[in-house]
Amino acid sequence: MRNFNLDKYLADGKTAYGKRSDIEALADKLTQRGFKNIVIIGIGGTWAEWSPVVHVMRHYTDVPIYLENAAELCIKNDKRFLTKDSLVITASASGDTKEILEATMMCKQMGIEVAGFSKDTETLLAKELDYLIANPCGDCEDSYLMFFLLGLRLLYNRGEFPDYVKFADQMANLHTNLVRIREEFEPRAAEIAKNYAKEPYSIFVGSGTLWGETYLFSMCILEEMQWVRTKSVTSAEFFHGTLELVEKDVPVFLFKGEDEYRVLDERVERFCKTITDKLTVIDTKEYKLDGIDDDFRIICSPMILTAIVTERLAAHYELTTGHSLKFRRYYRQFDY
Repeated sequence: MRNFNLDKYLADGKTAYGKRSDIEALADKLTQRGFKNIVIIGIGGTWAEWSPVVHVMRHYTDVPIYLENAAELCIKNDKRFLTKDSLVITASASGDTKEILEATMMCKQMGIEVAGFSKDTETLLAKELDYLIANPCGDCEDSYLMFFLLGLRLLYNRGEFPDYVKFADQMANLHTNLVRIREEFEPRAAEIAKNYAKEPYSIFVGSGTLWGETYLFSMCILEEMQWVRTKSVTSAEFFHGTLELVEKDVPVFLFKGEDEYRVLDERVERFCKTITDKLTVIDTKEYKLDGIDDDFRIICSPMILTAIVTERLAAHYELTTGHSLKFRRYYRQFDY
């Protein structure tokens, strides 16, 4: 596979899964500390990665969970939900994301403890956190894995997700599955990139547990890293504006999920099949997970999607466009 280091990937996966005991210890400590609500702070890719975690957690708990944009939270006038009784969680792989740092320091000034993930103990964010889980791995599925372990362990402690131990045990099989899934998708990734990477405009549609990854791929990967013009929209909102932009030669990418919103994805698929000749449907349900129960497929679906599009499809877009995934004109290049 292009630009894929198998040994490093599996080693990173082992490291990420190896954080399980630390994450569980933190969840147990936070449970003993107590909380009346959960406030998760992200921005851009971190907001997107927390999105499916929050979506799943809300199915099992009656604890209010807020997923907040860090920049908006800092200037939001109504912060009545954010108190010393809140469990605040955030993440920044680099540890220096400006908005995440500002939101964390704002919470500290309010006397509110913050737990979070960063690449090591030396980042700016790590030094501000009251509780830290070091996350040195760069792949999105590692972040998803650790975020889900924390979120679902918290619910397990409340008696709301009794299958946690089975879930966590089976996640030991995650990365070998995702290697095989990458290999299965690789030829299709090359074909899709060849056909669509240089299109002037593409529409990306997803919903539910896959919405965060849909948004992440279209904005953080294609717009930021490839300068490809995209529109990302949920399957529900697609029929309230975006459908008018679908024409015979407009590429539409539909990421079909496995949760209750799949029926909305199928509605988009039926419509687009009658309009455009450039519909690409990527269905996580088509990819087998060995050693992982079907009950956990919805949880794993964003991990499948990130493996095949954010990882493999992005690599082939880079090859086709000739534009490095590492080059930015503006992002982090100067203060703004």
